[in-house]
Amino acid sequence: MGGYYGLVVLVGVASMLTTGQCDVSCRGTDGRPGEAGAPGRDGHPGPKGEKGEPVLMANGPVDAAILLRLKGETGSRGPPGVIGPKGYRGHLGASGDPGKPGRPGADGTSIGQGGQQSPQQAHSAFSVMRTDNSYPRIGQVVTYQTANVNTRDDFNTATGHFTCRVPGVYYFTFHSVAKVSICLAIASDARTDKLGFCDHSRASPVYDQVLSGGAVLQLTAGQKVWLESFRDKQKPSELTDAQEKQIIFSGFLLFSNPE
Repeated sequence: MGGYYGLVVLVGVASMLTTGQCDVSCRGTDGRPGEAGAPGRDGHPGPKGEKGEPVLMANGPVDAAILLRLKGETGSRGPPGVIGPKGYRGHLGASGDPGKPGRPGADGTSIGQGGQQSPQQAHSAFSVMRTDNSYPRIGQVVTYQTANVNTRDDFNTATGHFTCRVPGVYYFTFHSVAKVSICLAIASDARTDKLGFCDHSRASPVYDQVLSGGAVLQLTAGQKVWLESFRDKQKPSELTDAQEKQIIFSGFLLFSNPE
């Protein structure tokens, strides 16, 4: 133990001697800056703040830009709803102002009959009525007592003939009402055959029997069309019937054409 303490004293004296011999300019080398330490861990979250006060809406108009900023996002479009019941029809509105007149049409061409009349201006129509209660004589042309329409006087009620003065296509039709069977035919010198129509009824008691027929004919100037009675299955007593009867014969031009 004594030897150990002696060695320590000698080392300490040597150190003191060495230090005493260094002058003022004797200094050590500067050390390097130390390296930055690792980042510390995040701290714990702070407590939740207090709820804010609701916005106060000022009286009067509100700036639209502010409302847009406050507006939430638009939601997705929902499915269509059930169709409601049909509403009542509204009242008819007042009539509008008349429109402007249209432009005049193109000039027509002559039809070769009756001067320089154009096809658009050509017309012919008649409607005559027989009110005689006698049965129309078999095989004879039916005559009439009244002319309701007779443009251009193309129909002669006394003879029962329509005479074509405007060549073209015509439509003819008739209607009869009687308490007995009647047979009528549309005849014309433009055709070799006749278009016959009959109506027979065995009902008892006998009601009014209605007969009608019609035909479209193409005629040239001067051709005639008429209505005549013919025999089919009528009883002899029907041919002398004097009850109320009525026959209406009508015709008109559909369209004209030059010959």
